[in-house]
Amino acid sequence: MDNDNKKEINDILSIIKLCFLLFAGFILYKYKIINTENDPYQTTLLITGSVGCIILLSTYFLWDLWENKSARFIKNRWFLLGENLFFVLLFTSVIYISGAAESVYKFLFLLVIISSTIQMGLRYGLLISIVSSVIIVSLDILTYTYQSVNPYFEDDLVLIGIFFLIAWTLGYFVKVNEKYIKQLEYGINIDNLTDLYNHRYFSKMLKLKTEQAVENKKPLSLIFLDIDYFKNYNDLNGHQKGDQVLKTIADILKEFTRKDDVAARYGGEEFVIILPETGEDCAVRIGERIRQKIEQTYFENQQLQPNGNLTISVGVSSFPEKVETADQLVKNADDALYRAKIFNKNRVETYTSIFDELKSNVEEKDTELITSIKTLIMVINVKDRYTYAHTERVVMNCQMIAEELNLDEGEKKKLIYAAYLHDIGKIDIPKIILNKDTPLELEEWEILKQHPVKGAEIIRPVESIIDIIPLIKHHHERYDGNGYPDGLSGNDIPYLARVLTVVDCFDAMTTDRPYKAGKSFEGAIEELKRYSNSQFDPEIVEAFINSVAKIN
Repeated sequence: MDNDNKKEINDILSIIKLCFLLFAGFILYKYKIINTENDPYQTTLLITGSVGCIILLSTYFLWDLWENKSARFIKNRWFLLGENLFFVLLFTSVIYISGAAESVYKFLFLLVIISSTIQMGLRYGLLISIVSSVIIVSLDILTYTYQSVNPYFEDDLVLIGIFFLIAWTLGYFVKVNEKYIKQLEYGINIDNLTDLYNHRYFSKMLKLKTEQAVENKKPLSLIFLDIDYFKNYNDLNGHQKGDQVLKTIADILKEFTRKDDVAARYGGEEFVIILPETGEDCAVRIGERIRQKIEQTYFENQQLQPNGNLTISVGVSSFPEKVETADQLVKNADDALYRAKIFNKNRVETYTSIFDELKSNVEEKDTELITSIKTLIMVINVKDRYTYAHTERVVMNCQMIAEELNLDEGEKKKLIYAAYLHDIGKIDIPKIILNKDTPLELEEWEILKQHPVKGAEIIRPVESIIDIIPLIKHHHERYDGNGYPDGLSGNDIPYLARVLTVVDCFDAMTTDRPYKAGKSFEGAIEELKRYSNSQFDPEIVEAFINSVAKIN
C-alpha cells in the first residue's frame, strides 16, 4: 500500500514538473526575444536551462519505458535531491532573466518546496525553503540598482514566510501520514500476541527473499518450529498460560535471529524463520540451538507434559539445494517438521526425499517411471492422510531397525525403498474404504487385502528396483502362514519382508484410526511380544524392541 501510494504521488508530481518545465520554457524564450540579443551571459543561462529541461524530459519518458527500474530510481533520495536542486537552479535562471529582483515569477520556488517536502519529508522541504529564500534575498540585494528603497523586498519577505509555512505544514502532514502508515504496517504485518511477523508478511518476504537468493546466487534456508503437546499444555493450564508460552518462545526466536532473518508466527503453535544466505548445515545448527534453549527454559507446570518438559520439534529445508520454488521450500520444511514430530519429538530434522535418492540410483530409462510413482504416492496422500503419515513413520523405523540388524547398504536401501512404496497399491482402493470410520465389512476387507499384489504390479515395470517387489507383495504375510496374499510362513517369507511386517504393524497398532484408538508405546511392544512366533519373526521383534528402546 505504501509503495503504491508513493508511486501514485511520484507520477502526479512528475506530470506537474513536466508542466512547470514547459512553463519555464515559455518564460525563457519570451525573455530571450526581449532581453538576450546583446547579453551573452543570459544567452548562456538560456542554453544551459534548455539543455537541462531536455535531459529531464528525456528522463521522465525513460521512466515510462523502464518502469521497474524507474520505481527504484524514484525512491533514491540523492536523485530526488539532485532533481530538486536542478529545479532551483532552473527557476533561479528564469527569475534572473525575467527581471531578477523585479521578476513576478519568484513563486516558482513553491513547486520545488512542495515536491521536495512531499517526496522527502519536512527536513528537506525546509532545506529547499532556506536555499530558495537565500536566492531571492540575494537577487533583491545584488540586482536592484535603483537608488530608492527596493519596493519588492517587503513582498519577497512575505513570500519567504509562505515558503517556510508551506514547508512546515506540508512536512508535518507527511510526517503524520508516515506515522500512520507505520501503524498500519505494524497492524498488517505483526502478530499481536507474539510481536513476531505474521503469516501474511512471512509469505510476502519468502517470495522476496527467494527472488534475491536466485539473483545473488546465494542459499536460503527455512526453519519450521512446532511446540510439542501444546494442546495438552493448554488443556491443563488454560489458554492464558499457553499464550505466555507462545510469547516466551517468540522472545527466544528474536534472540537467535539475525538482522536479515525473518521470524514469524506461522499459525497456532507453529513458528517459522527465513534464513537468507544460509545453507542447510548452518540452519540445522541454528535450529538445534533454539531447541536446546527452549528445552532448558522453565515453563510453568512443564513437568505435567507427556515428556516431562515443554519442548519443540524443528524441520529444516534449503533452497536451491533441495527445492526449486518457495512453495516447495515451505512444503519440504513442513515435511521435515512432521518427521521430527513423529520421530519422538524434541528434535531437529532436515528434509530428505526417498524419491530423490531413488532417482539418483535407478537407471536413466526408469527415471520417468519413478516420477510417475511419486505422483501416485501424492494421489494416495490426498485420498488418505493416514497412509502418508504411516508411510513416513515406517520409513524412519525401518532406518532404525536396519542399524540394529547391521544390514549392509544394499539391503538397507531395499528395506527403505520398500517401506516407502509398500502401500502404493492403495491407489486402486476406493476412498470410502480408506477413510471409513467403522470397522470394514468382509467384502471391503477383501478389497483392501488386494493392495500388496497391486503394489507389486505397479513397481514391476521399474527394472532398477524390481528386487523390492517381494517385500511389497509379502509384507502382510504371517510367520505362522495365516497371512496374505500367498499364505507363506517362516523362512519362506523374504527376510526383509518379515522386517517390514513388524515395523508396519507396530505403527498401525500405535496410530489412532477413526474406528479405534491407538495403543500406547508399551501396549504395542507387549502386542509384538504376544504375537511373536505366530504373526512375527521372534528375532526381528527382539531387534525392533531394542532399536526403539534406544530412543525412548
